[in-house]
Amino acid sequence: MFEIRVICDPSDVTAVSAALEQAFNTGAVRQMKSRTPGKERLYITADHRAESTTPWPTPEEAYAKAPSVISEIGWTARHVRDALKGADLGDTRVFWLRKAAVLDRIALDDARHGAEGDALVAAIEAAHRFRVCDASASDTYNGTPHDAGSDAAFMNPRGYPRQEYAAWIHQQ
Repeated sequence: MFEIRVICDPSDVTAVSAALEQAFNTGAVRQMKSRTPGKERLYITADHRAESTTPWPTPEEAYAKAPSVISEIGWTARHVRDALKGADLGDTRVFWLRKAAVLDRIALDDARHGAEGDALVAAIEAAHRFRVCDASASDTYNGTPHDAGSDAAFMNPRGYPRQEYAAWIHQQ
């Protein structure tokens, strides 16, 4: 459990409270005058929403049939090269899916070997980009058991690409 403090315009109190209620399990909103003239101060006790009872695929499950990391890096690099040359690349979803998956696999390998680097940050950023891509085009993703726009997908950014990669590679 944690407490969130927000300072906002009085006209934004309802919208801010509603947004926080959607993102978290929240308690009552305590509203006070702010020391900043014309602003309101909100205090909200919150907790993370419970994750779905259906677990995310493990990395071993998601990447069991995946090509080697080297092969995926090569595919991603060729895709970027072709895009820079102006080629029609077709499905950008597959690019973001494979990029998120290969960066996730690199980050997992770094963690296994105790290596510190940028792979984890890159994996999370690519996973968020992929999730946003899927959330904006609701007919392209598997979404089972977790939907791209769900709180669970937002709270576990690397889980969503694993779920979608496992479904995608199974169809190949």
